[in-house]
Amino acid sequence: MGIVAGPRGGTERWERREGIAFRALPYLLLAVSTAVTVLQPLWQHPVRLPAVLGLSAAATLWLLWFHTLHPDRHDDRRRMTLYYAGLAALTATLVAIAPWYGFFAFVGYPQAFHYLHGRWRYAGATVTAMISAAAFLGGVAGISADHLWWGWLAVGLLSALLAAAFFAFFEQLDRRAERQRRSLADLHEANVRLEAALAENAELHAQLLVQAREAGVQDERQRMAREIHDTLAQGLAGILTQLQAAERATAEPAALRRYVANATELARDSLTEARRTVHAVEPAVLARARLPEAIGDVARQWARANRVDATLTTTGDARPMRTDIEVALLRTAQEALANVAKHAHARRVGLTLSYMEDVVTLDVVDDGVGFEPKAPRTNGSGHGGFGLAGMRQRVQRLAGRLDIESEPGGGTAISAAVPAIPAGGRE
Repeated sequence: MGIVAGPRGGTERWERREGIAFRALPYLLLAVSTAVTVLQPLWQHPVRLPAVLGLSAAATLWLLWFHTLHPDRHDDRRRMTLYYAGLAALTATLVAIAPWYGFFAFVGYPQAFHYLHGRWRYAGATVTAMISAAAFLGGVAGISADHLWWGWLAVGLLSALLAAAFFAFFEQLDRRAERQRRSLADLHEANVRLEAALAENAELHAQLLVQAREAGVQDERQRMAREIHDTLAQGLAGILTQLQAAERATAEPAALRRYVANATELARDSLTEARRTVHAVEPAVLARARLPEAIGDVARQWARANRVDATLTTTGDARPMRTDIEVALLRTAQEALANVAKHAHARRVGLTLSYMEDVVTLDVVDDGVGFEPKAPRTNGSGHGGFGLAGMRQRVQRLAGRLDIESEPGGGTAISAAVPAIPAGGRE
């Protein structure tokens, strides 16, 4: 918008001034011609005053009616051709009786250029040139007295040729100005559309920022919920289990010490994991070892604390994966083992970590009591609590898949498959 405001404003001011001059010029030249003619008797030149004043009044009314009072009719070519013919006739008559109306005859040029079109424009210029030539040579009386008809014809034709040349030049300027006006109008319209698009884009950008912030907050809440469940909740549950076992083993000092030691170790590990969760750092067990060793370490500690046989089998080319891939598989193993300890009453658990070309899978199979995966459950109760939902969210967030197969009395199999993105790789 700012690009066209200056030039457009200057063009509009120039057009307004040009329009005022065009509307006022005929009346000004008619007044000058009439005043000079009326003063001619002072220099002993006879003037037919009634005819002059009458024709001047007629010319004024003709101009008022067509030129000034009805601008809405200026696009009617036939009407304006008739107007120009009448104006030329009045001008020729005034020049014939008073040559000083040659001043007024000049308005025929701008009137012809403005109101006539095509060949009629040049015809109007020729008529005006012949009338002006007659005025220049002293009117009809002067031409007849001095036998200047050939001179009048030569002056008129020369004036007509000059007028035609000027008309052609101004037509080119007019066409160029019209193209510039259209270009400026198109540019102005394009700027308006661009500003509207920019405003709309700014609004959409603001909405996207709000949605991104909300999504980030929600994602962080879910991450914290999963991490708290996988660290603090599991740790506290394990500590509670060990303390309950210690309470039941008060008569057995060795067992009591073992349960208390397990609870202390769980509390220490949970505190470490809680600190790492707050700072979004990878789990401590992964910081010390690769994924197979980390899961094996988790399985051994779990087996020792719960007195359930747990073994890990690794297949394929074990290679470092991206941190979030390894964290998701480790947390899945921890949650699956925690669910076995709380609900399955299993005697044996088998974990299989498989490295394939495109995916890495973790299968956790127990021989416990099983459950009905499709049965409705509430968060925090049974196998269908937040643990399974958290595992599924973790895996799906990485474009992976979590499958659960179980039936009452038939054990449970949990399989998590995530893309095999190597360490340092991109999603």
